[in-house]
Amino acid sequence: MCGIAGFVDPKLQADDAGKLMYAMLESIRHRGPDDSSNYHDGAVWLGHNRLSIIDLSETANQPMHYKDSVIVFNGEIYNYLEIKAELEKLGAVFTTHSDTEVILAAYNQWGTDCVNRFVGMWAFVLWDKTRKRIFASRDRFGIKPFYYIYEGGRFYFASEYKPLKKSPLFKNDINLNQISRGLQMGWVCYHDETYFEKIKALPAAYNILIEDGDFTVQRYWNIETGNYSTLSASEKLNKFHELFTDSIQLHLRSDVTVGSCLSGGLDSSAIVSMVQKLNPSIPYKSFSIYYEGDGDVDERPFIREVIKKYPAIDPYYFSPSEDDIKEHFHHALYHADVPCTGSSFISQYFLMKLISEHKIKVVLDGQGSDEYLGGYMHTFYRIIADKLRGLNLGSALSVTSEICKQSGAAVIPHFAKSLLSTYLNEQQLYALEYRKYYPFMSKMDAAAPFRLPLVKGNKTDNFLYNLMFTTSLPSLLHYEDRNSMAFSIESRVPFLDHRLVEFAFSLHTEDKVKGAVTKNVLRESLSGILPEAVKNRKDKKGFVTPGEQKWLRGPLRHLMESDFKKLEFLNKEKITNLVTEYKKGDNSETSLVWRLAILDYWINNIC
Repeated sequence: MCGIAGFVDPKLQADDAGKLMYAMLESIRHRGPDDSSNYHDGAVWLGHNRLSIIDLSETANQPMHYKDSVIVFNGEIYNYLEIKAELEKLGAVFTTHSDTEVILAAYNQWGTDCVNRFVGMWAFVLWDKTRKRIFASRDRFGIKPFYYIYEGGRFYFASEYKPLKKSPLFKNDINLNQISRGLQMGWVCYHDETYFEKIKALPAAYNILIEDGDFTVQRYWNIETGNYSTLSASEKLNKFHELFTDSIQLHLRSDVTVGSCLSGGLDSSAIVSMVQKLNPSIPYKSFSIYYEGDGDVDERPFIREVIKKYPAIDPYYFSPSEDDIKEHFHHALYHADVPCTGSSFISQYFLMKLISEHKIKVVLDGQGSDEYLGGYMHTFYRIIADKLRGLNLGSALSVTSEICKQSGAAVIPHFAKSLLSTYLNEQQLYALEYRKYYPFMSKMDAAAPFRLPLVKGNKTDNFLYNLMFTTSLPSLLHYEDRNSMAFSIESRVPFLDHRLVEFAFSLHTEDKVKGAVTKNVLRESLSGILPEAVKNRKDKKGFVTPGEQKWLRGPLRHLMESDFKKLEFLNKEKITNLVTEYKKGDNSETSLVWRLAILDYWINNIC
């Protein structure tokens, strides 16, 4: 895990280029405190800040050279040992024990197709000196960030917004489409767009090639949907168990100590339980955030169930106080790079701070499972819609009744939303949701500024696919990266091993969600490994924080005293009325009030 930055700019003089390279790297020094170096070849400059995880020696520092190629790389290739062994049989010779050198040797052997062999997370830029080619790539799910500006043959790239703001090509023009998506949908990223018109994101599973004056962005991988497995029920459970076990083993590869986030939910508990199953009696640190107070969610009872089953776990807890929230708010938002659309990013920030205080450089976290195993409760609208389309009315009503009994929701409105999902595709459903808040935008087209693809398979397949690539996971991974790297921590997400995801997408909906039980294949495949109390949990809490209500009326109440003048692209009268009603105690639009307050602070103090 590291920070990368650099450029290809023939218009810069060498002295100016060197100073700019230094400034870009300094702006993301937090991402790699162990070494900072750069390389240049004419107009090509590659910079790297290193967080040493694999092969701690100086020979593994970057930029790294191999034959006629040079690379700067952020991430981990977890199967690098297997690839290395294959390459050695083909004649490759290695001088380090790093995964970085394996990328270079793989490119030397297989060219740009090398990325299809990687199991891992990555964002890298490789300079092929012989072909005068820039080859950049981002991992399949966008776990690691990659931003760039390309204009008139000039190319700037970085791991965060911050270095690109120092580019001579940067202009501080806000992308109003992204402002709108953030306010109305809660997304902090979308495909190749960012909060700035000038800065682009390389989408997940895409490569960039710059060669012979051509600039191309091309997808190299996609999930195949609607290809349902013919394995028996027991074979499916065994296969999921096998893939999950292998993913955990690969994600534990490190030359420094590895710990885990532990929320008490199914995903983080599954990771910690499997780690302990594979390494019984080996001390292992877990880290948890909790809140105590009226209406707050405290998951420690479930965390203790994991610790009771695996007593080698060494648990650490932290509960942020109001003074902590007030003191660290600016620092957290600065590192986020974006106006965060919910308060949970602050809890995650304090979680990573706790981890760093205990000198842990690598941590496992549970992102990704909800998106492809049907963990979110609104997945049921699509599941019930599929039942209705299959004329299984009895089953649709039965699942609706059970879900409403669990959640306390009213049956008729829930069933009506499911019925709506039978007639509308994902684009239409999300566009309908988008228009809920549309009147607050005064300079925007009424059309929803996004496109959700229609993929092979049923309603549920389409919903889960878009969760993975557009509507949910990209924003969660953005927060995961920024909060962990704010404290120079590498956060690994074992559920996003692409082999595991591909297998899950090959399963029938009923394998993933059985009746009203979410993530069934995960629960059942880890039966006996997960504590029973966690395995049988039916509530879905997420990373719940008291922020939107309590913090805006407590330690962050100063955010509500703004005149919101810089939000000139919004309807000022409606903002005023909304904030006034919130101050009077109306919580009906709490999420939108939070997003407006954070956006206003971000524009005034960070962007």
